[in-house]
Amino acid sequence: MNKAIGTTEIDEALEVEIGRSFHQSKHTTAVPHPASAEHEMTADNLGTLLSRMTKLSMSEVESLIDELERLRKKLETDGDLIERAFARHSEHSHGVMQLTTIIADNVKRLPTTS
Repeated sequence: MNKAIGTTEIDEALEVEIGRSFHQSKHTTAVPHPASAEHEMTADNLGTLLSRMTKLSMSEVESLIDELERLRKKLETDGDLIERAFARHSEHSHGVMQLTTIIADNVKRLPTTS
């Protein structure tokens, strides 16, 4: 019950504030002003801001490109390492197969104990 009363008071306060803001906005509606130095200054500031944002964006893009190039080089280096590791593994595997064949042939030649 207390909560409902508090909510009603807030709603009424909001309605009063909205009404007050509405009446103020009616009295201060924007009247077109002739072009002035103030508006030109704003356009200059907007141009400067746009230029800064463009430079910042370009800087971020260049930074991303540099990072991607570093990652590409790392991937190439890692790929080369993996290829060499596979080649070594293949050589070792071939060597093990040859040794296994030699051992198996020698085991077959052993005299049997019957």
